[in-house]
Amino acid sequence: MPNLTAQLLQRYDVPTPRYTSYPTALAFEPMTEFPEHDTSGPVSLYFHMVFCRSLCWYCACTKEITRTQSRSGRYLDRLLGELELRADTLAGRPIVSMHLGGGTPTFFTAVELDALARFVGDRFELADDAELSIEIDPRELADAQVEVLAEAGFTRASLGVQDHDPRVQAAIHRHQPFEMTADAVARLRAAGIDAINVDLVYGLPHQTPERFRRTCEEVASLEPNRLAVYSYAHVPWIAPAQKLVTRSAELPDAEAKIAMFLEATDVFQSQGYRHIGMDHFALADDTLTRALDSGTMQRNFMGYTTHRGVDICGIGVSAISQTGDAYIQNARELTEWEAAIDAGQIPCTRGIQLTREDQLRREIVMKIMCSNEVDIDAIATRYDVDDPAIFFAKELEALGPLVEDGLVRRRDMRLEVTQLGRFLVRNIAATFDTSRREHQGYSRAV
Repeated sequence: MPNLTAQLLQRYDVPTPRYTSYPTALAFEPMTEFPEHDTSGPVSLYFHMVFCRSLCWYCACTKEITRTQSRSGRYLDRLLGELELRADTLAGRPIVSMHLGGGTPTFFTAVELDALARFVGDRFELADDAELSIEIDPRELADAQVEVLAEAGFTRASLGVQDHDPRVQAAIHRHQPFEMTADAVARLRAAGIDAINVDLVYGLPHQTPERFRRTCEEVASLEPNRLAVYSYAHVPWIAPAQKLVTRSAELPDAEAKIAMFLEATDVFQSQGYRHIGMDHFALADDTLTRALDSGTMQRNFMGYTTHRGVDICGIGVSAISQTGDAYIQNARELTEWEAAIDAGQIPCTRGIQLTREDQLRREIVMKIMCSNEVDIDAIATRYDVDDPAIFFAKELEALGPLVEDGLVRRRDMRLEVTQLGRFLVRNIAATFDTSRREHQGYSRAV
């Protein structure tokens, strides 16, 4: 099998969706109410905890920067208010996962985190094996928060690291030495929150392949269960604060970024991590690895997940909900979201109702993103496509170069994504994407 090389990565380093949905969020249109949908079956809860105490200059996420602690309590009241507005669609359904994302969930006090967990546990039906997870900022993690999360049943924490090099941290306005990260991991695991995810970012100012490898080696020494190694997307026209990123140094060029990714891959695979797909790695005994091997891994707005065929109920500013045939996003401005909650209205403002063809292509795209094999004939037959070979003629032709490069094996209408292809799986998926537009909003594949 061909090797992962700088030349190969450079060839496919083009703006490409990450396919946390299909169609992607760029296709969303105004939508002010939820379409009718099946309200039975399991559901995942996602809470967007919007506040951050300080601004990380590289970040393009939806957030509100404040040091006024009282704002978290007011926001929590409205989160619970939105949950009540959605109660009819959640009643009697097992909640198989709950994730607190941000923003910075640890901006919220231990008392507030406890109140949220208790409200969900008392008001709704948590499945016995529900996974409760939270994003953690190691710079502000109090022992009381750890204790509350452990008592509430949280078992997985995702820690933002990005890079431990002090020069890089100064350039992105995020001071977080390795010792701080290690201390947070130790305290979480001591409390029983022992499934640890770590996020890294490459392509930041002052990074070099050698320095980034050092960070990867430090992180690997903590033995996290999962790792995400993201390519920095410099989009200052979307996130104006990113204009501050390049004040101290220019961004690494494409060649250096590719070298960093290769270094990270070498470090983590040498330490026993399996490559899950794109820029994600996991230990062999992690539930995500087992889901990959069993063909049950799925992908949604929270990334790769073990929960397949599950609706998502997104609560909070900009949160996205997912039903069988629709995506619906809440208002992206805090004041607009607050006003809707205060008026007793579900705060959705945009989304998309999927056509039959959208659903067909989504299933193929998600199979490519999450599984090693895709039987196009079998999927197309379920959607009443008379002749899949003709229907997908252009797509199959576009796969030719990817087959030649060893990313895909094709046997008639059955595709197999190779181990090499998993690094560039979003490029493979893009061949079946008729909604994709050349747009600055997409990050590059490497």
